[in-house]
Amino acid sequence: MNCKLMQSELQPPLIYNPAMKSPPPPSLAESPESAIAAAQAVLEIEARAIHELATHIDHRFEQAIRILLQCRGRVVVSGIGKSGHIARKIAATLASTGTPAFFVHPAEASHGDLGMVTREDVFVALSNSGETAELLVIVPVLKRQGAKLVALTGNPGSTLGREADVHLFAGAKQEACPLNLAPTASTTAALALGDAIAVALMRARGFTQDEFARSHPGGALGRKLLTLVRDVMRSGGDVPRISVNATLADALLEMSRGRMGMTAVVDDAQTVQGIFTDGDLRRAIARGSDLRSTPIREVMSANPRTIGPDRLAAEAAEIMERNKVHQLLVVDDGARLIGALNIHDLFRGKVV
Repeated sequence: MNCKLMQSELQPPLIYNPAMKSPPPPSLAESPESAIAAAQAVLEIEARAIHELATHIDHRFEQAIRILLQCRGRVVVSGIGKSGHIARKIAATLASTGTPAFFVHPAEASHGDLGMVTREDVFVALSNSGETAELLVIVPVLKRQGAKLVALTGNPGSTLGREADVHLFAGAKQEACPLNLAPTASTTAALALGDAIAVALMRARGFTQDEFARSHPGGALGRKLLTLVRDVMRSGGDVPRISVNATLADALLEMSRGRMGMTAVVDDAQTVQGIFTDGDLRRAIARGSDLRSTPIREVMSANPRTIGPDRLAAEAAEIMERNKVHQLLVVDDGARLIGALNIHDLFRGKVV
C-alpha cells in the first residue's frame, strides 16, 4: 500500500477549489428580514420576562428593602459568570444612588476576600439556578458571622433560596437564546430587579438630586447638577452696563466693549432697570430712532429676565431655552446687578 497516497486521500484539501459545489456560509446581509425578526423576538421574550417578574413582587420585596435600609455596614453583591456581571452593575447602581455597596467575586471570597464582609453587612447573592457552588461554599461562613443574606435566583426551592433570609425571584421562563441555554432573559430580569431595589431604596431614603450629583462629580450629570450660575457668569468690569439716563449711542459703545450682544441698564444703586440687546437695536432702527440722541429708557426692554448667583447653571439654560433668549442678568436679593451670562458661557462651562 502506498502510504503517501493513503495519507493524501484522508486529508481534506487545504486550498479552496472554486469547482467545489459546497455552498458558501449563509450571510445575514442576504436576509435582513430574518435578522430583524430575530431581534424583535429577543426583545419580546426579554420584555415578557420583565413583565412576568413584576407579578412576583410581594411582601418579600418589602422585607428585602427593610433589611437593606437597616444595614449598618455595606451591601455586598456577588455572583459568577453572567450573574457576576449583573451583580457588578447592581452594586454600582446602589453605590451611586445612596446605598454604599461593592462587588465581591465569590471565588475570590472563599480565598480571602470574605474578610471584606462583616456582620454589619448585607450579602446579596445572584444565581439563576440557586446552586452556584462558589456561592454555596461561602454561605455558611456568612450566616455564622451574622451577615444577612438576600438571594436573587430563578429557583425559590434552590439551596441558595432556602438558606437566604429573603429570597427574591429573578428568573425567566424562557431564555432569548434560540438554544434556551445562554443567560439572556434571565440576566435581563435580574438586572431589572436590581434597578427596582435601588429605586425603592432611593425613595425610602429620600435621596436628593444634590446627593446624586455629589456621587457623579466627574461626568456631564455632575456638571449639570453641581455647577452654579456664579461658577460660569461674568462679573465686575466684564459685565456691560450703562446708566438708565444714558443714550442709545452709549449703549452701542458699551455693547461693543462687552461683546455679549447686550448691556444691562441700571440706576445709581446698580439696581437693574432693563436690558438692551441686539434685538432691541434692530427694533429701534426699524422705528427710525436717532442712534445718537434717543434715551435708552425709550428703547430698552424693561423687566428683563434675571437669575440668582446660587441657582443651578442648568436652570439658566432652561430659562434661556424656554424664553428664547441668549442672555441673562444675574442679580442679588435686592435686584442689584452682580453678573451676567449668555449661552456661550454655558457652553464653555459644559452645562449645555
